[in-house]
Amino acid sequence: MKIVCISASFVPSETANSMQMMKAVHAIAQLEHDVILLVPTGHQQPSIEDLQSFYGLSTPFKIEHLSNASRRWFFWDAVRRAASLQPDLVYTWVPQSAVYALLHRLPVIIELHDLPSGAVGPWWHRLFMWIPGRKRMMVITHALEAALEHRYGKHLAPEDVIIAPNGIEPERFANLPDPPLARHQLGMVDAYTIACTGHLYAGRGVELFIELAKAIPDAQFVWAGGKPEDVTSWKRLTANLANLTFTGFIPNDRLSLYQAAADVLLMPYGKSIGISSGGGNSAAISSPLKMFEYLAAGRAIVASDLPVFREVLNERNAVFCPPEDVPAWIAVVRALLDDPARRETLALQARNDSRQYSWTERAKRALSGF
Repeated sequence: MKIVCISASFVPSETANSMQMMKAVHAIAQLEHDVILLVPTGHQQPSIEDLQSFYGLSTPFKIEHLSNASRRWFFWDAVRRAASLQPDLVYTWVPQSAVYALLHRLPVIIELHDLPSGAVGPWWHRLFMWIPGRKRMMVITHALEAALEHRYGKHLAPEDVIIAPNGIEPERFANLPDPPLARHQLGMVDAYTIACTGHLYAGRGVELFIELAKAIPDAQFVWAGGKPEDVTSWKRLTANLANLTFTGFIPNDRLSLYQAAADVLLMPYGKSIGISSGGGNSAAISSPLKMFEYLAAGRAIVASDLPVFREVLNERNAVFCPPEDVPAWIAVVRALLDDPARRETLALQARNDSRQYSWTERAKRALSGF
């Protein structure tokens, strides 16, 4: 099929939504569809080689950066460009573009990662649901599906609402070194290592991570990721902790090596989880990319006990702790470091469970029937 993908994310961008979008589009390209991605013009126009390293891609696809003085008009311009390409399908994360595409009588798949927000978000969502046409909605968690149905009702046929958790590229995790060798390859101290990957937004558990580093001084704590300004701020506040490292952004094609270097991987989310724009709360509906990467890395996982995480994690592949309960986290992490057999049991189950979360299998399910 000829598939035009439309995203409001800048490319390249270190935000989670840009990373997720590129993984999803890449998977469609891996299925040998003719893919064109339309995105707004950003500050950089990188080469495909740079993008492959930045996002961890192996299959190239076409990207067009559309310039417009008003970001508001990008959504309309992107659909006009899509219509000129005569696609078999428009695949988008943008409600406005989904609506415009339906008005152009184009088949549409929309991915939703959060509830509609702002003054007009709910209005656009209702339009998408009400306008006739060939359409499908993908949501990343059962919790999000339930929240949407509770708020807006049920308007699509069951086969056109797909629960699609995020995924992994299994080949990137197939031959990871053991923790000591991974640490050696990265030039890290060869000691028990506790790691967390991802951004440093509010609710990601940075404060808890720091308290763990203080309480367990014989282990190394590494946080891989974060915007430069956030990394600088946290480094300044923790300058006296010799066993704590903030690496800053790591290109996605190297991120799995950092995850492999850990003996324990953490998801220390708070009771309220901010989103990349700085507001919102995704604690009830979130599906973090790192959760699937952690499974594939085959390491012991400790996660905040948020109900939505239990759609993927369970007591066999992870250990749960109450959000923001520092003493409980210290006790669990310390116990895991003292119990290599328990870590190995969790790691093996995590790796086995990761096999059901392939980006390409996700794309096949999304496109089935179109």
